[in-house]
Amino acid sequence: MNNSQFLRYEDNNTVWLSQNSKQEFDFADYGVKPTILNSEAEVGQAMLNELYSTAKSKEGDINIAFLGGRGAQELHRLLGALAKSTQQDELLARLNVFTQDALAPLSMNNGLSFVRDFERILGEAFFKKIKSFTPMRTDTKDLESALVDYLTKLEELGGLDIFFIGHGPEENQASHLAYIKPFSGAQWHHIAGIIPISSSILEHHISKFKAGGSLVNENDEKECRSAEFILTLGPAAILQAKKIVQSVVDADTAPAKIQTYANVLQTKLSSNKEEALQQLNKNPGLWIRLHPNTKSFVLPGLGL
Repeated sequence: MNNSQFLRYEDNNTVWLSQNSKQEFDFADYGVKPTILNSEAEVGQAMLNELYSTAKSKEGDINIAFLGGRGAQELHRLLGALAKSTQQDELLARLNVFTQDALAPLSMNNGLSFVRDFERILGEAFFKKIKSFTPMRTDTKDLESALVDYLTKLEELGGLDIFFIGHGPEENQASHLAYIKPFSGAQWHHIAGIIPISSSILEHHISKFKAGGSLVNENDEKECRSAEFILTLGPAAILQAKKIVQSVVDADTAPAKIQTYANVLQTKLSSNKEEALQQLNKNPGLWIRLHPNTKSFVLPGLGL
């Protein structure tokens, strides 16, 4: 790590990597304004429209972080269908796709890995037509070096144009973004982290894959349950993305989201920086409130 452009912070068995920046962060709370749509299909189309909007507004590559689980499955089905035609080949050829979180150690072909789930829904044609696909490596003994390689590529390409993000329920009516879990000590400048796994994340991960229709065999689940760490993009990756596109579509199978999402909508961050950091550490779902360019697409099941 000595030759890396990333600074390393370790606390309570959690490792966070940070960009070497002296810039201070302005804790301005922009709130969240949800857009309520009628179906998952409409959410998927709205997410795709955000990609089209970004494609029109810039030239060259488009860097995106894919969301795993059910939240983006309709988007992925639409992209998979487009890849089987030729109508959006020019757009697909501009995409640099990154994963945003993972459990580790885990073989890359495990049915409970995001990579396999993306391949299942997006299809072979999609991966042949995009410019690049960079997953977090989970099949190596040196997870940290592999994460640095991933971050180096992301930084060399100029960071994320769109961070497709979800909303995961946690205990005490808190929530996570990517896999930034409560009390993991995430700071605004942390670009990615390696966090000891928790039983709540593990159960959430497995249940959302099953709810999303993944075919999970006994060996895959056994290996997944022996994972020790969470790899995740951190607050800096969220805050530096040019646009956040959130989707919350599965309150029917994860009813805790009704209250945890409401908490993110209703909890204003303190104007005192130290107090705000305590709020964010307790409930990482609140980080989304600090981004000035956010879309949050939700279904009526959230009861808003």
